[in-house]
Amino acid sequence: MIVMGGIVGSGIFINPYVVAQQVHTPLLILGVWLIGGALAMAGAFIWAELATRMPDSGGQYLYLREAYHPSVAFIYGWVLLLVTQTGGMAAVAVTFARYYREITGLKTGDGPIAAAALLGLTAINCLGVRAGSNVQSAMMLLKSGAIAALVLVGIFWGGGVMHPLPLLDRPISFGLLRAIGAAMIPVAFAYGGWQTSTFVAGEMRDPRRDLSRGLVAGVIGVIALYLSVNYVCLRVLGPAGLAASHTPASAVMRVAMGERGAEFLAVGIAISTLGFLSQGILTAPRVYYAMARDGLFFKSVGWLSPRTGAPVVAIVLQGVFATVIALSGRYEQILNYVVSVDFISFALTAAALFVFRHRDAAAPPEGIYRAPGHPYTTAAFVLICAGIVASTIAAYPANSAAGLLILLAGIPVYWYWRHKS
Repeated sequence: MIVMGGIVGSGIFINPYVVAQQVHTPLLILGVWLIGGALAMAGAFIWAELATRMPDSGGQYLYLREAYHPSVAFIYGWVLLLVTQTGGMAAVAVTFARYYREITGLKTGDGPIAAAALLGLTAINCLGVRAGSNVQSAMMLLKSGAIAALVLVGIFWGGGVMHPLPLLDRPISFGLLRAIGAAMIPVAFAYGGWQTSTFVAGEMRDPRRDLSRGLVAGVIGVIALYLSVNYVCLRVLGPAGLAASHTPASAVMRVAMGERGAEFLAVGIAISTLGFLSQGILTAPRVYYAMARDGLFFKSVGWLSPRTGAPVVAIVLQGVFATVIALSGRYEQILNYVVSVDFISFALTAAALFVFRHRDAAAPPEGIYRAPGHPYTTAAFVLICAGIVASTIAAYPANSAAGLLILLAGIPVYWYWRHKS
């Protein structure tokens, strides 16, 4: 539930239209989503091995610290707080606001509604991990129901036929490759989030067994859901109609069942986005807590509530930053701002597996999950992540530059905290 809840948020309900604006045939659209799923699967294999090697709270922060240097881990936590986690939550909160306005007819802008959602869920998670996980699990069940309803209604009552030809929308060229690369940006964002389950490994009863199984099974389930939704959208709306609709899931339900169907799904999607936000607020503050525990962040961020054991200061800090980002940009801007930096950390973390395998080549540890296909699948994952970063920077240089500047700003901040501690 945590793995799937960390992936399935707003991306599948809104990003299909962003993909269809870049590539314009069913083969290319579904192909890009399938490539994204394969990338997520490769990542799940890698993270499953890393998590069983170091089953403690903190996830990627721990892997980067032990593989490279504490400075690399700090910069990861720095950009997680200021860019990737908070930016991703902000983008999802903006999506919630769009659907909430569709349900209620409010004329208010997206920003204030997104901010209210973020701050409300932050308050709930400050009550403790049990309160946060109960909310997240309930939201995951509801969002799964919304996706199932969308697929079934679209197939049986949506009408339409998906025409497989033409296969490509332009000749095979660098322009086609660049379009596929640009289409991978929203797909990569939609599949992101499986790694956040490793943040809470230290609070699981048997992380070596359960986390590896959960990562693999959860990603497989999400791939099936995402391909089903895109198939239905293409069948009912067609590639051109999909590209023209900023709320494609509601558009499918509107065609199949009228306004009542669109309203029903809008409620389900709004709940789904809240579930994703709840999962992020539940898991990521454990990284900031680990940074404070290592003496690389404000000591107060490592404070745990004596009543609930929750890192309250870390949770509030993340909620405030996400709110600021949600109030400052549009969905598409936030998307590009996040992806360029997020996939740099993915590439570095995956490459850490080479480091650990080299260190224990003489005496491999027992009882750990071994990523299948390594080193080939791991190398392919690293290279694809680098390609996504390059595509994002090439397509959206200004937005990407903002994220990269924040990343570089973490270097002097690290040396300040290192000197202080």
